[in-house]
Amino acid sequence: MRSTSSSTLPGLPDAPRTFRYLTVVDWALLASTLGLVVIGLATVHSASAELAIDYLPRQAVWVALGLVALVTVASLDYHTLLDLSPWLFAGALGSLVLVYFIGVEAGGAKSRLAFGSLTIQPSEFAKLATALVLARYLGGLNQRYLTLKNLLVAGAVTALPISLIALEPDYGSAAMFLPMVGGMVLVGGIRLRTWIAVGLLALVLGGAVWSFAMKPYQRQRVITFVAPETDPLGAGYQVRQSKIAVGSGGLTGRGYMQGTQSQLRFLPARHTDFVFAVLAEEWGFVGVLGTLGLFGAFLFASGRVALRARNRAGVFLVTALVSLLGFHVLYNTAMVVGLVPITGIPLPLLSYGGSFTLMTLISVGLILSVDLRRHVNR
Repeated sequence: MRSTSSSTLPGLPDAPRTFRYLTVVDWALLASTLGLVVIGLATVHSASAELAIDYLPRQAVWVALGLVALVTVASLDYHTLLDLSPWLFAGALGSLVLVYFIGVEAGGAKSRLAFGSLTIQPSEFAKLATALVLARYLGGLNQRYLTLKNLLVAGAVTALPISLIALEPDYGSAAMFLPMVGGMVLVGGIRLRTWIAVGLLALVLGGAVWSFAMKPYQRQRVITFVAPETDPLGAGYQVRQSKIAVGSGGLTGRGYMQGTQSQLRFLPARHTDFVFAVLAEEWGFVGVLGTLGLFGAFLFASGRVALRARNRAGVFLVTALVSLLGFHVLYNTAMVVGLVPITGIPLPLLSYGGSFTLMTLISVGLILSVDLRRHVNR
């Protein structure tokens, strides 16, 4: 029997670790990630070219840090992170509480912690901690269907960060926990009567949120989505300008850094929430199709990792991350063409934002970690 050493990847045949990584890594996932990163950097540069600050250097630094984090997390055994998930979750909740006392305001929400000139948005990392702790819990259940008790436990865990983020108030980030948990529940499986109970509860909670939790400007956004003409110079203005940008791109676009909506400053939040509208105006239908194709390849490759994961915890973890990032893509792209209400939900790997970029690339690292250890019998 051959001996193993610290230079081998646990659970795989003897070989240098780097060589084994290169032979088993999902290159479709990695290539689509890097392709989207490059498109994002180019679009952020174009979108911010006429601003007082060119955000490309800042975003490049965050991408570099994110890629280092991706490689580091992929090199770790995700079981170790699952074991540490209760502590990571507690730390995430602590940071959200800290925001309430010493946080700095951005975009109307007190949602960031400042470290000198550097600001971090703890809600993004709370998503990762929640995904890990729920994957650990649901992965440890040895049953065919999730019971109502299981759902209540998962709901209670998720409600903690959602409530703290809603207090900032940042309802967009808080809402992003729901598709993440929803994806895990679908994979776990629930009976019809449990679906009915959950649906009724969701209706009650939705009515309560609309009546008591949402601020007037947030309700106005929903109303404007249904009838944009009610506020043509306020909330409806962003929708109208975004639609103009997307429509003016035509088949092949106006050309890089030639878009009138972005370069003439008609389009608000063009380097963050509406970066996809900038891309559509400059590169047209062809550029949009290519970018959505990369997102499709990214999500398909990630879903494939979930299907071949070695254990239930790995399946739940990847499902949570794919659901989270996939919903970001779906909502943001629908938002820029006026299909859903406007809220601060960025586009993965394209929108400017340090914490969100780090969270996205760490998520890719976690997915790769699950995939690299699919040969381990644990």
